[in-house]
Amino acid sequence: MRTSPLAQLLLAGSLALATPAWAQAPEKTDAAALAKIKDEGMNHSQVMETAFYLTDVCGPRLAGSEGLARANAWTQKKLAEYGLANAAVEPWGDFGRGWDIDKSYVAMTKPYYHALIGVPKAWTPSTPGGALRKQVVVVRATTEADLAKYQGQLRDKIVLLPVATPPQPNFEPDAKRLSADDLQKLADAPATAPMTAANRPVEPATAERLAAMKTARELRAKLADMLIAEGAAAVLSPGRGTDGTVFTTNGAPYAADAKPVLPELEMSSEDQLRLIRLAEAGIPVEVELETKTRFQTQDLKGYNVVAEIPGTDRKLKSEVVMLGGHLDSWHAATGATDNAAGCAVMMEAVRILKASGLKPRRTIRIALWGEEEEGLHGSRNYVKNHFADPATMQLKPDHEKLAGYFNLDNGAGKIRGIYAQGNEAVKPIFTAWLAPFADMGATTVTLRNTGSTDHVAFDAVGLPGFQFIQDGLDYFARTHHSNQDTYDRLVADDLKQASVVVASFVYNAAMRDQKLPRKPLPAPTPPRAQ
Repeated sequence: MRTSPLAQLLLAGSLALATPAWAQAPEKTDAAALAKIKDEGMNHSQVMETAFYLTDVCGPRLAGSEGLARANAWTQKKLAEYGLANAAVEPWGDFGRGWDIDKSYVAMTKPYYHALIGVPKAWTPSTPGGALRKQVVVVRATTEADLAKYQGQLRDKIVLLPVATPPQPNFEPDAKRLSADDLQKLADAPATAPMTAANRPVEPATAERLAAMKTARELRAKLADMLIAEGAAAVLSPGRGTDGTVFTTNGAPYAADAKPVLPELEMSSEDQLRLIRLAEAGIPVEVELETKTRFQTQDLKGYNVVAEIPGTDRKLKSEVVMLGGHLDSWHAATGATDNAAGCAVMMEAVRILKASGLKPRRTIRIALWGEEEEGLHGSRNYVKNHFADPATMQLKPDHEKLAGYFNLDNGAGKIRGIYAQGNEAVKPIFTAWLAPFADMGATTVTLRNTGSTDHVAFDAVGLPGFQFIQDGLDYFARTHHSNQDTYDRLVADDLKQASVVVASFVYNAAMRDQKLPRKPLPAPTPPRAQ
C-alpha cells in the first residue's frame, strides 16, 4: 500500500520523536586526528619511561608515604612539562598517618640459618631496640577459649600464626588474555544496577561466610590485645600466595589515634609452614628479625594530582572530560600493575594529545588519585568536593559541566573494550569509537557494571564514569597487592595500545557536540551503603 507524502512526513516525525536522540545519527569520528594519535602513541611512545619513574625511581607509594609524595611531585612536574595547564597537587581532605619502611629483615637462625621472605604489615611499629633474636611459639586459636591456653607462654616470644590454606599445585597458567568467548559473554551481558551494600543480595552461604569473617576479625582483635598483654615480642603471620609471592595488607589502622600493635611481618606460605612444622615437632626454632618503620604524622591530608588541556571552543571549553587512575600502591613492591600502569597510560594519553597538536573543544583534565587502596578516598572526596555528595545528592554547579570520566585500573593488560556501567545510551557511541581499534583487539562494549575502582565515585552521583576492559594477564594470580608487582611485569606493547585507545576516547568525548548521555540521578545513599 502506498502512503501519501503528508502521511510519510507525519510518520517520519513520529519516528523521530520515538527514537532517542543518541540513536538518530551515526557517531562522528575524526580519522585524521585518530591517525595522529596512533602514530604518536605507537611510534614515539614514552609510556614505559613514565612507568619506570613511577615504579623504580619513586618506589612503593603507600598512602601518606614519602614514596607517594615523591610520585605526586614528579607527576605534577611531568604534566607541566607536557604543556598541561594548572598542574597541581590538590588536597582532598583528611586521611590519617602515613607510614614508611627504613629496614626489614627476617631469617631463621636455629636449627640452622636460612633467609626468609617476609614483608612488614603496613602501619605496624618497629622492633624495639633493633634486631630481635627469639624463640618462636605457634598459636592456634579458633575460639576465644583457645586463647586462654597460651596465657603465660608468650612473653618474649615471636608468635607464629597458622596457614589457613596450604599451597597446592597449580595446573593453570598465571597469565591469561580474554578469549573471544569471554568477550562475547561480556558483550551479551544485560545492564544491571550498580552493586552496593544496600542492594547486594545475600545468599545463605554468603551470609555464613560473612558471619565467619566477622567472627575471625573479632578473634584476631582479641588475640592482638592478648599478645601485647602477655608481652610477646613480634608476630609472623601467613600471607596469601605461593611460590614466594606475598599479597600484603595492613596490620593496624592508619587513623591518627589507632591503638598500638606489635611488630608484624606477613610471610610467604612456604617459609611460614616450615617454621610451624619444626616448632610443632618439638625442634627449637629461633628467628631473627628487625623492622624500622616510621609514621608520618606531620601532614594527615590526602592528595590528588590534577592538570588540564584547556578547551578551545568558546561555548564548550567550560565543560570537562576527565581521565584518571590511582597513583598510590601497597608497599611490598613498586605498584607497577596496580596502578603505575594505569597512571602511565593516562599520562601518556594526554602527552599524545598535546604532542599531536590536537585542539579539543572541551577541557581535558587528568587526575591521579591518592589513597585509593584504603577506600577510593581520593576520587570519592574529589567528587564530593567538586560535583556532589552521594549521601545528599545536592548537586554543585560543576556537576552539569562534566562530559565524562574514563578510568584505568585493572592491571597492565591491553584494552579489550569498555564497561558501559549500565548506560545503554552510550553503547552505540562507544561501539563506534572502538571500531578503529578492532585490529588492536579492542572491540567490546558491555552494559555490565564493574566496581572497586575510581570510576565508581562518579557513577555514584549520576555522572558518566567508565572503566576499560583489560586483559587480566597475571594481575590477580601474581601481582595484585604483592611483592611481585614490579616494572618487569609490564608489557610495553599492551601499554602503548591502551594509551592510544584512551587518548582517542578522551579526544572523541571532548569533540562531541553533546556531552555523553547520563543515567537518571540516583537517590541519596547513606555512607555505609556506599
